[in-house]
Amino acid sequence: RNVYSFRDSVAGRYLVLYVKKNCLDVNRLGISVSKKVGNSVIRHRIRRLIKEAYRLNEERFHTGFDLVFVARADSKDCTYFEMESAICRLAEKKKIIKEKQ
Repeated sequence: RNVYSFRDSVAGRYLVLYVKKNCLDVNRLGISVSKKVGNSVIRHRIRRLIKEAYRLNEERFHTGFDLVFVARADSKDCTYFEMESAICRLAEKKKIIKEKQ
């Protein structure tokens, strides 16, 4: 709720990213997938895709942020690579990801 109330967000086709600066030296990740997206199997699959895509790209993110990813209805048909691309694209828009080497 704290991150939502800060209202600093950016949206894409598959996800909405809410960002708030925290006073820690790590990022905290939140994932929200509503029942509008699909049944529990689909929602859990999307949650796993987001977690894995973030985990594999975590070293590229700047630290000290609370991140909340909210899945949109279109995300139920996306692949891992589309999800990874969406996460990185949203992070680039918010300037919380390091440039590619």
